[in-house]
Amino acid sequence: MKGIILKNIELDGSKVDIYISDGLFKHILPTGSIPPEDFPKEEAETIFCTHKSACPSFANMHTHSEMNLMRGAGEDMALEKWLDAIWLIEESLSSDYIYWSGKLACAEMIKTGTTLYNNHYWYVPTAHRSAHEMGVRHAMGYVLLDRMDPELTKVQKEQFLKTFERAKPWNREMAQFLVCFHSIYTVSEEMLLWGADFARKNGLRIHMHLSETETEVANCIKAHGVTPVKYLSQLGLLGKDLIAAHALHLTEEDVELLGKNKVTCVHNINSNLKIGSGYKFLYKELKAAGANICLGTDGCASSNNLDMLETMKTSAMLQKAFRGDPTAMPLNELLDTATINAAEALGFNTGKIEEGRSADMLIVDTNSCFFLSNAPFIANFVYSAHSDSITDVLCAGRFLMRNKEIPGEEEILAQSRRVLSSLKL
Repeated sequence: MKGIILKNIELDGSKVDIYISDGLFKHILPTGSIPPEDFPKEEAETIFCTHKSACPSFANMHTHSEMNLMRGAGEDMALEKWLDAIWLIEESLSSDYIYWSGKLACAEMIKTGTTLYNNHYWYVPTAHRSAHEMGVRHAMGYVLLDRMDPELTKVQKEQFLKTFERAKPWNREMAQFLVCFHSIYTVSEEMLLWGADFARKNGLRIHMHLSETETEVANCIKAHGVTPVKYLSQLGLLGKDLIAAHALHLTEEDVELLGKNKVTCVHNINSNLKIGSGYKFLYKELKAAGANICLGTDGCASSNNLDMLETMKTSAMLQKAFRGDPTAMPLNELLDTATINAAEALGFNTGKIEEGRSADMLIVDTNSCFFLSNAPFIANFVYSAHSDSITDVLCAGRFLMRNKEIPGEEEILAQSRRVLSSLKL
């Protein structure tokens, strides 16, 4: 792969030259400094980046990406009714639909600055193919959802094992296979224990919805005498390998358990707001307790887009508002929740622009009214600008978007229009 030199680009308030080689950040030097002996000369492409800033690309830590063609399908519904409506639509899914909607989702994520996503959806081999062809880093796995039916439990275990075997050749620097559960209210105790045991014997991470609504918590207490978090604790599922989407309705004991076990909790503010699930995510409490905090968009049928910059802004502003504390979610911590925290949760060598890490980054055009101030770049990027200020996106040292153009986008749009007609909306 040909090397890349980004000249005179702003990084953390300073002008630097960034040399990318073999998919990694090889050197990051102050602009105008004497380069080391292994700094490239003719063999690298040099790009001059006047009025441009570098930013780590984002990680969407909980999404159902192929629901992007279902935008607006369940408007003005609470989660329980929304699930019934979506599951009915999903009966018409096909591999063809997943392939093209998956590529369309990747295109949307690339345009809005995401190069790593943690997916929770169906047709995993096909979804992986879409992400692989688009060059986006990803984590996904067969979603176990047996509805407490012993026959379905048996069938899904067999299907899971077949999918796991098909995932063995994946390039682990770009893709991770996970054990995915839907939730405690759709997955039997037998399946939860079997899946967790399989994950830990095979070094896999676990991804599931947890404590998303007050109804889920109330029903769990009624059925098991404890909250969903404590129920998982009693089953032995809590651990650093668990990625818990939502974790919204928590007791003090829940927070302590999640923190003590170093669970990754993913806040999906726009989906939670839109479905009316709540908004008082216990960011400060969970972080202080030791949990790892990340952000996600959820699926487009409940949040309507895959824009992580929008998610960052809404998450921070809601934290400040409901607590009456403008320091509740500082910018440096906010950026971490959308970058390095996710990389560490999934075990990828990315999430920061520093020498030796994978070259996953954004080039942002700051030659606009949104950036004309003395504020730090990240303040203007999150609170003033929009994702359309992103001009270029790299993942593993390769351009996924250049000058706002994604290769093959017109075909992706055309094919997505075609498969949309197959959905029973």
